[in-house]
Amino acid sequence: MGLPAQHPKYPTVNHCVGGVTRFDDAPDWIYSLDNPYLHGVYAPVTGELAAESLPVTGELPADLEGAYLRNGPNPQLPPKNRYHPFDGDGMIHGVYFRDGTVGYRNRWVATHALAEEQARGSSLSPGVMGPFDYSVSPFGIKDTSNTDLVYYHGDLISLWYNAGNPCRLDGETLATHGAFELPGRRHARMSAHSKVDWATGELIFFDYGDEPPYMTYGIADRTGRLVHETAIELPGPRLPHDIGFTRHYAVVHDLPFFHDMDVLRKHHLRVLTFHRDIPTRFGIVPRYGDGGDVRWFECEPCYILHVSNCWEEGDWVVMDGCRSRNPMPQARPGEGELAHMLAYMRLEANNYRWRFNLRTGEVREGDIDDLNTEFNKTNPLFHGEKSRYAYHQRIPLSHEGGHTLRFTGLVKYDNETGRRWQWDYGAGVFGSEAVFAPRRGAGRERAEDDGYVITLVTDSNSWQSDCLVFDARAIEDGPLARVHLPRRVPFGFHATWARGEDLYRA
Repeated sequence: MGLPAQHPKYPTVNHCVGGVTRFDDAPDWIYSLDNPYLHGVYAPVTGELAAESLPVTGELPADLEGAYLRNGPNPQLPPKNRYHPFDGDGMIHGVYFRDGTVGYRNRWVATHALAEEQARGSSLSPGVMGPFDYSVSPFGIKDTSNTDLVYYHGDLISLWYNAGNPCRLDGETLATHGAFELPGRRHARMSAHSKVDWATGELIFFDYGDEPPYMTYGIADRTGRLVHETAIELPGPRLPHDIGFTRHYAVVHDLPFFHDMDVLRKHHLRVLTFHRDIPTRFGIVPRYGDGGDVRWFECEPCYILHVSNCWEEGDWVVMDGCRSRNPMPQARPGEGELAHMLAYMRLEANNYRWRFNLRTGEVREGDIDDLNTEFNKTNPLFHGEKSRYAYHQRIPLSHEGGHTLRFTGLVKYDNETGRRWQWDYGAGVFGSEAVFAPRRGAGRERAEDDGYVITLVTDSNSWQSDCLVFDARAIEDGPLARVHLPRRVPFGFHATWARGEDLYRA
């Protein structure tokens, strides 16, 4: 795809021999910017397309029905300031399995902010790295809706990492139908990692911000009706990223990694600091409880991006997830004005378990494994109930050559024993968050890992992108099927699985 061109500052960032590749399907403006998150496997694509009856190597399972849907940054216009991946306009890539055939579609999330910029022909947002001059931006920092997805009440909902305003999309066409709102809320804002409980159909959500109340928590029922919302008292503005839930409780996070509000107000800068002298707190609140009902548990200082699952065991609430002891690794010399962004995106985390005793207040915590992994997913049929398997992405550490965030392999964990199984994507091949896809019509009567694990990969040697389908019981055997996609798919953030019985019959 095009001719190789030497990039002045990051000659090997896209892992291609000879420098950064010029793509026929990428915007020309990216080549004038020294930013590794705009090149190689991160390079945005231009245009939207749809294709049916895709070629497959291997054999598709007969009982695989539904869609793998993945969100991620794909900027349309040159950034006004320094580019951060959170600034890239959300684009959804969907791979659809139905009646033994596979289709593909990609589409931008048509946010209000993107429409404003398209109308003016230029970027207006200062971006998450600033400088924060809002005088020319009618919406402040652009809510790109580029981070996560949930399928709820017949809609695909796109979400932004910084508690943005969710968008409603059609799960099949990926057309944006406007803002997702729950009548009765004061505002539509919602965290990127709000959750759907497949057992009840409920949407379990939270929100956070820079002004009191610093967090809210709520529930909408399976019909799309808001049934509960309450303020959660925090010491100040925080940056929680995820939430957990069990059959009877939700687990909210108060983490010692946040920005200085005085600096933000005086100098319009967001300066994130990891406060190693402040404990991490997890709050357990009855599912329909008020803010005053939260029971807080103090743990070792850390940051947690993503929860795998939570459940109850007698007096204990158990939470599995990925724990980072160092959410802001040291910036490297020579990386210039992007040094802190690059350090933040170089994710260091490992598989971890916390246990909270609701009767005695005791906390037990510790490693499940020390391998650097994240973007952890589990079988959604077992969310809120005891589970043992999780599917993570292997992430190279800095000393292993990790210049940018990238996924080099799929890791399956047995969280009861700590055993792991791995499948390496291959030299120069980079993956996406994997989802667990239950067999068509499956419930909890099946074994927890009786189903499929699905991910996207892009090979930087050929720039071919494929969708891989694994037997969840034997990922180390490699994919059962490899679906060859009709276009290059850039690196992205989070994915979800929409069941065929929900998506095609909604």
